[in-house]
Amino acid sequence: MPPPLNDLTAAVAAGKRKDTARLTQELLDSGMEPQKIVEDGLVPGMAIIGEKFKNNEIFVPEMLIAARSMKGALALLEPHLVEAGVKPEYTVVIGTVQGDLHDIGKNLIGMMWKGAGFEVVDLGTNVAPETYLQAAIEHKPQIVGLSALLTTTMPAMRETVKLLRESDQVDAKIMVGGAPITPTFAEEIGADGYAADAGSAVEVAQGLVAA
Repeated sequence: MPPPLNDLTAAVAAGKRKDTARLTQELLDSGMEPQKIVEDGLVPGMAIIGEKFKNNEIFVPEMLIAARSMKGALALLEPHLVEAGVKPEYTVVIGTVQGDLHDIGKNLIGMMWKGAGFEVVDLGTNVAPETYLQAAIEHKPQIVGLSALLTTTMPAMRETVKLLRESDQVDAKIMVGGAPITPTFAEEIGADGYAADAGSAVEVAQGLVAA
């Protein structure tokens, strides 16, 4: 008998890396579809984490631990998903804007998005507006995510949004976030969505692609 999927959900939410990997392998060995393991086992676990984070019940360290345990499970599942021809429905491009080298928030959001079934193209930190534009043209994402942690790099965020908006080759929604960013600033520079933290970033992204 394979373990129940809610055991996997609980292991992810608790950040138990070894249990998450073991349960994932047992479910795979039992012949369960890899996509079902992701959608009904891992995704609900990360949703619990996102909700707890939003409600200040847990903090960044716990969230990172859960995201890492999910990452281990995804590493086991990815070859099977590729073999089965399962591709994520939506693609997101993410990066930290030019002049900013902070990446913890960006990495967390990337992991959360992966856990929610998005394909994530991570451009890293200190990303020039032109690099965002090239990536958006090349990968044709549904969402481009811009992160900034320094007030001094907010103009770079504004410039990147402007460049993406002016291109007739880009049809992506633009999401912004980071410590100095506010909903007002997001609206002012023409972004489609704003996320205050990694927990709400999944909800905002899901709302944007659904729209």
